[in-house]
Amino acid sequence: MPPLALALVLTSTGLHAGWNLLARRQRAEALFFHRMLALIAVGGLVPAALSEWWTRSLPLEAWIYAGTSGVFCALYYLFLARAYASSDFTIVYPLARALPVLMVGLGDIVWGRPPTPMGWIGMALVTAGCLLAPLTSWREITLARYLNRTTVWVVLTALGTVGYSLLDKAAAEIVRPGPATAARYGYVFYLASYLVYALLIRIAGEGRGRASKPAIGWRWPLLGGLFSFGAYWLVLWAYQLSRQASYVVAFRQFSIAIGVGFAFAIYREPGVVIRSMAALLITAGLVIIGLWGNP
Repeated sequence: MPPLALALVLTSTGLHAGWNLLARRQRAEALFFHRMLALIAVGGLVPAALSEWWTRSLPLEAWIYAGTSGVFCALYYLFLARAYASSDFTIVYPLARALPVLMVGLGDIVWGRPPTPMGWIGMALVTAGCLLAPLTSWREITLARYLNRTTVWVVLTALGTVGYSLLDKAAAEIVRPGPATAARYGYVFYLASYLVYALLIRIAGEGRGRASKPAIGWRWPLLGGLFSFGAYWLVLWAYQLSRQASYVVAFRQFSIAIGVGFAFAIYREPGVVIRSMAALLITAGLVIIGLWGNP
């Protein structure tokens, strides 16, 4: 990956971990995601519309990609909310980030851009680190730890990630390159995500019984929206610079080390030793991809 793409993705990881921690902190994830997406949709409407009117940087195909990708993202938020509701942050977050790494690698093969052998090794190490991150001791490495009700929501969350990642990488190759275009495409992506997500939670009945949930207000969803949009804007820009989507997705997993570290500090959760090993595996895998992942 080019150095600029690496810098963009690594910067985005802190923002990504930040909005996930904010969502988990509120203990009302479905409502938090709804307000976060609504604020992005409303706040970005005028600047996105005016800038696209003047530049015409998004061809029709890119709008189709963004709309379809938004459907996958809305499903991602829906399933992620269900996963967080059924388990702890340090279990859901690493697993939901682990599964897409190799899946997107398979997608790169379909697109005719297969990762190199060293790239596969690096992604395998990242995936192994992600799978270890939810554990608190070596004795917990059992099938029961991974095959449970939470796993269903995590797998569905990961499939949502794979869907929007591959579509957005394809879109990055047909739009006018540059950070401004990435921001405009990102807004359309989030707008579609909000519209579909609002419909899904209405159908799923997530809004019922809202009075019994904690009052989260709008301040934290606003901060989460800034973090979320900023993080994915950098990723969309990095897609324009990197040949393989799987490498970008792999580098995004550095957010696990950040997120788990903050979770230890904030929630005082156990498992420092094994989760530190997980962070080292992730870091080693990313170093391999960065140094030897390109043909």
